[in-house]
Amino acid sequence: MGTRTKRTYNLSPEAVAHVRDLADRAGPARSQDGIVEMAIERLYREVREHEESSQWARASEDPAFQAEMKELTATYRDLESWPAE
Repeated sequence: MGTRTKRTYNLSPEAVAHVRDLADRAGPARSQDGIVEMAIERLYREVREHEESSQWARASEDPAFQAEMKELTATYRDLESWPAE
């Protein structure tokens, strides 16, 4: 297990009750710390995925990106696998 850092956060009574309830259930996180870590990791992943999705959406509207994708498609159209063997 990695290094741990003790932190104090002010949470609503409802949030504290949810953390305790989840920690008491059988599951992958069996401590309150584990529940909080899992929640943070899940939120962090969701935020990153949303940012990446937004970047792809912007790229799809970018004429330079569209031109590059057309060029790559034309270049590798006839290859069954990439890189060519």
